Amino acid sequence: MASVLEPLTMFIVVRKDLSKKLQWPAGSIMTQACHAATAILHITREDENTKAYLENLDNMHKVVLETKNEGSLEKLAEVLQTYNVSFKKWIEQPENIPTALATAPLRSRSPEVLEAFKKYCSLYR
Repeated sequence: MASVLEPLTMFIVVRKDLSKKLQWPAGSIMTQACHAATAILHITREDENTKAYLENLDNMHKVVLETKNEGSLEKLAEVLQTYNVSFKKWIEQPENIPTALATAPLRSRSPEVLEAFKKYCSLYR
């Protein structure tokens, strides 16, 4: 019996304090997520996973998560870097504020990466 491949999935993480503490409007926060997602797709445009992800536009998978603040976003970025997960941390200019992070399309995640998402993130609400 052939095994079914896990779908390629992008993970997009935005800071929750942007809306709760800093009072950014929802549209501005969505824009940050879009910037990060677009940037990582461009950066990894030659990767096989990204090419495959973009070949099937009607079946893209994304998981949008929130993280508490800049510190938790930075900690997540450190874990992803440690485990060689391609990602783009978006830094809004000219304010120079890290706002969001998006991974390149992933088919599977190591237990360590899954644990980092669980530790530093929750589903975006």
